[in-house]
Amino acid sequence: MKLKLVRHAESTANVRKAINTKVPGPPLTDLGKRQAEELAERLRDEPVEAVYCSLATRAQQTAAPVAALHELDLQVIDGVHEIFVGELEDVTDREGIEAYARIFYQWIQGELQYAMPGGESGFEVRDRFVTAITQIRNKHEQEHPDGTVVVVSHGGIMRLGVELLAENVPQASPLSGLIANTGTIELATLDGGGWRCVAWDGFDL
Repeated sequence: MKLKLVRHAESTANVRKAINTKVPGPPLTDLGKRQAEELAERLRDEPVEAVYCSLATRAQQTAAPVAALHELDLQVIDGVHEIFVGELEDVTDREGIEAYARIFYQWIQGELQYAMPGGESGFEVRDRFVTAITQIRNKHEQEHPDGTVVVVSHGGIMRLGVELLAENVPQASPLSGLIANTGTIELATLDGGGWRCVAWDGFDL
């Protein structure tokens, strides 16, 4: 089974360069809506068996054209929404962004005990994301071993989650920079329950 994680298309918060993590959150921009349609076209020939997305409006709007093209129901699930940043919600200033980056850097060094100020710890993010992805795998792996499952999620949790899930992506990898809107990370299942990262936002691994 192949898992294709997709960052949502451009949102109004992206335009403002704001950290926005609460759900349902802001919608897509007009450009974002076009990006979502282009994503569906890119995935037209993929053997897509299921389409999931986070609780956020921007993720649902991004995933909807993919589900429609493949004549599938869009499944909105808990666990794959963006990292809750607490007191840093909606900040745009350099100080706030650097505070987020300091905590996130500790996480990708394996120090998951630290938390965003008033928000989630790395352990909390890991547990909900891994649980959600494991449930998706358990549901689809046997029934569609050669199929693709699309999960539209968010840049921060995708970067951290994949580095924790996949055996071949080292922590603090240079590939773990900002993922573009509608950028993808592709994972393949391994025997025994693990994952292998096969592509990271345009880079084949």
